[in-house]
Amino acid sequence: MVYPMAGVGRAAVEWRTSPAPVAYDDAVAGMEARVAAIREGRAPELVWCLEHPPLYTAGTSADAAELVDVKGLPVYKTGRGGRTTWHGPGQRVAYVMLDLKPRGGDVRGFVGDLEAWVIATLDQFSITGERRKGRVGIWVAHGGIEEKIAAIGVRVRRWVSYHGIAINLAPDLSHYDGIVPCGISEFGVTSLEALGIKASMADLDAALRRSFEDVFASPTTDSG
Repeated sequence: MVYPMAGVGRAAVEWRTSPAPVAYDDAVAGMEARVAAIREGRAPELVWCLEHPPLYTAGTSADAAELVDVKGLPVYKTGRGGRTTWHGPGQRVAYVMLDLKPRGGDVRGFVGDLEAWVIATLDQFSITGERRKGRVGIWVAHGGIEEKIAAIGVRVRRWVSYHGIAINLAPDLSHYDGIVPCGISEFGVTSLEALGIKASMADLDAALRRSFEDVFASPTTDSG
């Protein structure tokens, strides 16, 4: 999918990184406000990188049976696509707010580009991320098993996207034991750390930034 470059009737995509964990409700409110501003032409598109405190989210396709033993962690019903997943420290969440209408209005193509973005990012750490038919997210095969390393879930309002991707850098993977991750019980969950990759969140952010520019063909600007 081809994305127009900034500077041709379009401001550069803003790139924001939050240094402290962001409460889920605050993140959703922030995204919704930004989506409205983008749609009204009051703000540029945005990629917002953050971590959440430990919590579970249940997407529009979630089933209550996917909550096995949440051990007191909060569960948020959310409007993004997908099922049940975990967010928390050690996981990089990137919320992507792009205007899809001038980009062809292709939601499925946009999701495919998010997948390509994650795969290209993982490749910078010598990890081969793969798509699997019928299984949302990005998967890695190693030691004869397949495990999920990144989740993808989006929502579109008036042709502006929000929510996005979540890549496991070095989280406490035991939190996934409390749910059936994304409704898939046959396969496990992994992280860069579990695959033997020693990288910081800053390293992952830099890789995401490089890959974003390659996949979406649009320069970015920084903000605090």
